Amino acid sequence: MVESPTTDITGLRHSPLEPLAEAMREGAVEGARGVALREIPFLAMAGIRVTPGTQAAEALCGVVGLDLPEHVGQVTGSPEATVILWQGPDEFLLVAQDETAVPAELTDPDRGPGALPSLATHPLVVRLARTLSDSGARGQVVDLSANRTTLELAGPSARAVLEKGCPVDLHPRAYPVGRAVSTTLGPVQVLLWRTGEERWQIMPRASFAQYTTLWLLDAMTEFAAPEIP
Repeated sequence: MVESPTTDITGLRHSPLEPLAEAMREGAVEGARGVALREIPFLAMAGIRVTPGTQAAEALCGVVGLDLPEHVGQVTGSPEATVILWQGPDEFLLVAQDETAVPAELTDPDRGPGALPSLATHPLVVRLARTLSDSGARGQVVDLSANRTTLELAGPSARAVLEKGCPVDLHPRAYPVGRAVSTTLGPVQVLLWRTGEERWQIMPRASFAQYTTLWLLDAMTEFAAPEIP
């Protein structure tokens, strides 16, 4: 079997938080009050608008291999692979792992050899869009990969850091592992997803990513000092 040629775009990309990578490493706090911040760049994201239970929804779920979330805060899938986050009764966000080796058949032939895909750089997003188009059903798939970046905040003090600027009740009884909602962190609108007991993913829009990072780093500094009895 002959594998199709690919175009690797890894060296062409720069993440929104690349200039702050060193600051995030230096801002990490160790110990019992520890907390660390890092960027998870280049995750593929697709905005999906579809009515659950329809032909279009079934076709898209068949491509992803996941059911659509049914209520606010619900997430289907695995953080290590592909997930779908609930955004509204007919609005969802698909998040998939980075994939920069683009099969040649997904590139736009009118733009010449080696051109980037016209719909998205991630094959899964392309397949979703094509499946919806081929089905003839009503719905929408939009590549949002460049719209947001992803921050991971982790450690025993992660929740306390977020509570300095998030209006949502983040206590485990109200915000269990796996929950994800749209909220604000300081003045910035974010998607906040709790992926572990002491681990959170924060997804600001790319244009607010550096502000959000600096806000979090400032909120983390308290925990580098001993706790005052």
